[in-house]
Amino acid sequence: MSALIGDKGYDGDGFRAEIVDRGAKPVIPNKSNRVTLHSFSKRAYKGRNVIERCFCRLKDFRRVATRYDKLARNFLAAIHLAAIVAYWIN
Repeated sequence: MSALIGDKGYDGDGFRAEIVDRGAKPVIPNKSNRVTLHSFSKRAYKGRNVIERCFCRLKDFRRVATRYDKLARNFLAAIHLAAIVAYWIN
């Protein structure tokens, strides 16, 4: 089953319904002021942190963060190089 993981900013009934209509399960925590609480997988939501850290690490490279490359293949190559360097450092 596929799931869409989002933060509290995407906690809306219309957005949740759209996700379900497209065949995915919403993994979105409830806002603090929400009246009707929805359940979500806290275990799956913790995986979001890993992805956020990966994007943050890639954005440390100026070329990737500002998207200097005009061609998609060059941009993808820059992402690959940045990922290799980021992996190599840690």
